[in-house]
Amino acid sequence: MVSVEKAATEDTTPSGGLRRDVGLIGLMWASVGSIIGSGWLYGAQKAVVQAGPAATISWVVGAIAIVLLALVHAELGGMFPVAGGTARYPHYAFGGLAGMSFGWFSWLQAATVAPIEVEAMIGYAGHWKWAQHLEHADGTLTASGLLVAVILMALFVGVNFFGVRVLAHTNSAATWWKIAVPLAAIFIIAVGNFHPANFHSEGFAPMGAKGVLAAISTSGIIFALLGFEQAIQLAGESRNPKRDLPRATLGSVAIGAVIYVLLQVVFIAALPHSTFAHGWAHLHYAGDSGPWAGLATLVGLGWLAWVLYLDAIISPGGTGLIYTTATSRVSFGLAKNGYAPKIFSRTDSRGVPWFGLIMSFVTGVICFLPFPSWQELVSFITSASVLMYAGAPLAYGVFADRLPHFERPYRLPFGKLISPLSFVVANLIIYWSGWGTLWRLGIAIVLGYVLLGGYGVYAHRKGLPDAPRLDFKAAQWLPVYLVGMGVISWQGGFGGQGHIALWWDILVIAVFSVVIYYWAKATASSAQDIERSIDEVVVTDAPAH
Repeated sequence: MVSVEKAATEDTTPSGGLRRDVGLIGLMWASVGSIIGSGWLYGAQKAVVQAGPAATISWVVGAIAIVLLALVHAELGGMFPVAGGTARYPHYAFGGLAGMSFGWFSWLQAATVAPIEVEAMIGYAGHWKWAQHLEHADGTLTASGLLVAVILMALFVGVNFFGVRVLAHTNSAATWWKIAVPLAAIFIIAVGNFHPANFHSEGFAPMGAKGVLAAISTSGIIFALLGFEQAIQLAGESRNPKRDLPRATLGSVAIGAVIYVLLQVVFIAALPHSTFAHGWAHLHYAGDSGPWAGLATLVGLGWLAWVLYLDAIISPGGTGLIYTTATSRVSFGLAKNGYAPKIFSRTDSRGVPWFGLIMSFVTGVICFLPFPSWQELVSFITSASVLMYAGAPLAYGVFADRLPHFERPYRLPFGKLISPLSFVVANLIIYWSGWGTLWRLGIAIVLGYVLLGGYGVYAHRKGLPDAPRLDFKAAQWLPVYLVGMGVISWQGGFGGQGHIALWWDILVIAVFSVVIYYWAKATASSAQDIERSIDEVVVTDAPAH
């Protein structure tokens, strides 16, 4: 058996035909480019409508939650620099059943972000007369709008086929723009248009604590802050992953959080009082379908509005591009772990997982059908994303106990406290997304078990050497966790029956999360089984063209 340290080292050589061409800036910009996407175009408006000026608190709470999750991922990313990392950590810690489950959550999240960004691009483009026929009044796509959406998805996939080096350069250039434009909007609009009275004239928190909490998940706040994991998904293509992954992960979150909080503050302060005189829930002004561009026009900055309409193509486009990359890398990881057909792990001459890219295109097109508008997609993806992230704190707790000798380029301070806390926070975000979103997510989870479980049965019957070992004992907590979250949401006050009062529901989620966390640690795979799973990375991550 290969030692744990050797396994981690050997996986820093080219894996599965992937090429290690990405440096620190490329990794960080992959994450920042994912964080600064359509969320900045809509997030401030959606949040203030739902929570009033207290939306600033929502953003701070959301940022803290994401920082906690990013800290855990930073240590894990340095420990395991493998492609599609978020899909692999639970596999190492809990065996095949948990690995398959969280791998599906990871893929589901990655595959459905690009369609959201396409929706945002088309929504803002409605400012121009030639694009006004692309959407119906309710935000759903017309037939011509669907055609444009499909073409944009095809462009994302096409760029990815040029390889990770071209992708990194393309994304790097787009990300500099994506950072510069929001910062410019913040300072240019704030000068001469900052009205502190806006924060209290119609009440600071008119929707109360419930509005503040709900806004975190359903208005796009968490969705906007998501994306730090893109550096981790590209770990198999990093030149120096152990050094660069933690820096890229934490650095991207810091940049994104600062920009988004400033955007919310300036958006509230710059609005003329007449736009929210009837209450923040009834915020309205000409051009508010493109909130920031409409605001720039309203305060006499028409030239800036044109820049923002242009940015509404570049920012979501860059994010959609990198998430298309992530989708193929997650499916690559699933195939390497034996959960998906080997065709997903095959790469072309440029080191691109070509079949995974094709399937990301197909999935994106399908998403335009059941979720035809930006807002409907956001709450769904927020839940899927955080459910994916929830696997990392659980795995962290196991590795801290079972692999204390494993090399950690970045060691999380107070990790044994932050890890369960981040799991609680993840579950609160899932709960706040509401029952209406979670029951749909439940259907998607069942579909994943049918698809991946069906392949697992096929692999076992055919006697394939990489057929996944479904360790039910190590994952005995998983069905209780998934069903339990659903039941609490159904009985709670965020779209559910309302039988669990506000604040009591937070206590219920916290207690339930802590029980699951320590149950998962107690029943996790043994140190020997974990090391065997890690060793298999060396064997299975061999070139496959």
